Amino acid sequence: MKKVILQGHSTYDGAGVKLKRVFAHDHTELTDPFLLLDHFGSDNPDDYVKGFPWHPHRGIETVTYMLGGTVEHGDSIGNSGTIGPGDIQWMTAGGGVLHQEMPKAAKGMMHGLQLWVNLPAKNKMMEPRYRGILEKEVPVVKIPGGEVRVVAGVYENVTGPVQELVVDVEYLDVRLKKGMSLSRNAKKGYTSFCYLIEGTGVFDDTKLEQAQLILFTEAGSVAIKAIEDIHYIFVTGKQLNEPIAWGGPIVMNTDEELQLAFEEYRNGSFVKHKKS
Repeated sequence: MKKVILQGHSTYDGAGVKLKRVFAHDHTELTDPFLLLDHFGSDNPDDYVKGFPWHPHRGIETVTYMLGGTVEHGDSIGNSGTIGPGDIQWMTAGGGVLHQEMPKAAKGMMHGLQLWVNLPAKNKMMEPRYRGILEKEVPVVKIPGGEVRVVAGVYENVTGPVQELVVDVEYLDVRLKKGMSLSRNAKKGYTSFCYLIEGTGVFDDTKLEQAQLILFTEAGSVAIKAIEDIHYIFVTGKQLNEPIAWGGPIVMNTDEELQLAFEEYRNGSFVKHKKS
């Protein structure tokens, strides 16, 4: 099975949030329909408290999965609140959203993942929508020597709470004890990846260490074995095979659409759907 290993690199985003960017602009042909994966984690508030003040999105979905700490959020379609450990924020920006995500300083680790999912051309300008999923709403499937949290998609006949997605995406959060194994199918016409949050394991005969990602662009069975206790996500999504015009927080199909989006942002007509 064809596979690619991605290591990512340390960077800053927002108003000065330290994070590891696992993939982004340079990998779009490989990662379709996924655009970006960021892994943030620090016990030093200076690394994250400046957060992500108000900014625009169009043409994508952002998926924020908190593993530790809390983030306050708000957006232009009327949603606001706090997401904490185990909670998921699945936001479809569609035709345009302004939002902010501001981590709260606290003792312990601020820790989580953000994934961007591209939207098909026909859905780029759809009405925005927001899903806030609490930890208790995510079903947990117990397996020998571990567990699977089903965020989106279906695992062992258990369906995740994030449904009616524009792009067919499966998102599983897996923990395996040392020496235990698990397998999962990578489907034809889909891009699948495993990102190792903690531990060391073997993924399709390839050894991965913490903060490494293995990407599969072909169909087949992926066998995973834990060398030590591991925590990873398995994510798969149907490929779009469409052109990408990407500028910061906005992803469209053509440069003209991208330029129009930024012009609308400058003149105040970016948000097409106001909060009720």
